[in-house]
Amino acid sequence: MPTGSTGALAPELRRRLALAKRVTVIAMAVSGTLSAAKLIVGWIAHSTAVFADGLENAGDLFGSALVLYALYIASNPPDSDHPYGHGRSETIAGLAVGVLLGASGLAICFESVRRLHVRTELPHLFAIWPMIASIVVKTGLSVGKFRFGRRLGSAALTADAWHDGIEIVSGVVALLALGLTLYDPEHFSAADHLGGFAVGLIVIFTALHVVRDTSDELMDAMPSQRRIGRIRDVALSATGVKGVEKVYARKTGLQYHVELHLEVDPHMTVQDSHELAKRTRFLIREKLDWVADVVVHVEPFHQQGPTQ
Repeated sequence: MPTGSTGALAPELRRRLALAKRVTVIAMAVSGTLSAAKLIVGWIAHSTAVFADGLENAGDLFGSALVLYALYIASNPPDSDHPYGHGRSETIAGLAVGVLLGASGLAICFESVRRLHVRTELPHLFAIWPMIASIVVKTGLSVGKFRFGRRLGSAALTADAWHDGIEIVSGVVALLALGLTLYDPEHFSAADHLGGFAVGLIVIFTALHVVRDTSDELMDAMPSQRRIGRIRDVALSATGVKGVEKVYARKTGLQYHVELHLEVDPHMTVQDSHELAKRTRFLIREKLDWVADVVVHVEPFHQQGPTQ
């Protein structure tokens, strides 16, 4: 059976990609607004923590732009050079977001430590407002991206959701640090800078998580046992299938490509076994919308007799 075919994308995949792009565009607009507000207020209010969080938001905006570009590439149908489609572009974008996160975390840590040794003005009270707004808005964005990312099977959108989720944590840390400095500047004058450093560390640890997950996909890690079991169950439900010897699957963007070893009656003709393999292939694609295509290998079924 062929591993894939050229032509238009399946309607379900087109729908998923369109939804993922809409979510990403909304996220970019929100992140851009929050980043500008934090950078301006952080600079005017002399708050390292708020300014650092604004830089992190700017990185989020750039990361979302990468995700959007990758989703547009993934929208291209399979061709002769890319028979599995272009879905891996969004996995690569997820990895790029992770690397970007790590770099921005290191930069934030470095700048926060540098400011510990530089005499700066105390931050102003109005610096707290963009932080509170950011925590509320980013909570909604993170929940939405996680929901759609997992539903659509998008590594890039899920990585972006982790980015937003960690911004909630970093925002809370920055807000607490700023609050301590404002509450007792004599004893907690360095809290704002240390809060910025803590934000950087949180970002770095999140980056490691994102890089690990997307690297697994690029290395063709198998899906969960639950999904393998679903493929096996659907294959066994096809009339004429005697057994399933092996199931392999690898993710190529939003969907999986499956390799299946079917066991059939050894006395079946080549033509009949071919028709059975084709029916099984289309049945799996019909029942499991997260499967892009299936390669079916047909093998003779050997009934094992009772042990002596």
